[in-house]
Amino acid sequence: MFYEFRQYKMVDPSKRKEWVKFMEEEIIPFQVSKGMVVLGSFVDEEDPSLYYWIRRFKNEKERERLYKAVYESDEWKKNYSPRIPALMDRKAIVVKRIVPTGKSVLQ
Repeated sequence: MFYEFRQYKMVDPSKRKEWVKFMEEEIIPFQVSKGMVVLGSFVDEEDPSLYYWIRRFKNEKERERLYKAVYESDEWKKNYSPRIPALMDRKAIVVKRIVPTGKSVLQ
């Protein structure tokens, strides 16, 4: 099992509140409906332009299957993807794959 820790930078810090609403009311529920496991949604306490979220995958095969189910779907391409560039800088996305240590409560 591994986690995907994602950091997004807003195109304008004033857009973060709108981004969080978009993520929590639309994107996350859509992804969860496709089978994604989303563990959390976070904002940076000091930098108003940053947003973070964490997803969990059993293995690489599951990640590939879920990415395809979400990102190759007509619904994603028509309803979500076109709205992202006005809020979030896709070029600044940082994705880290992290694996829990033996004593981590996230297993």
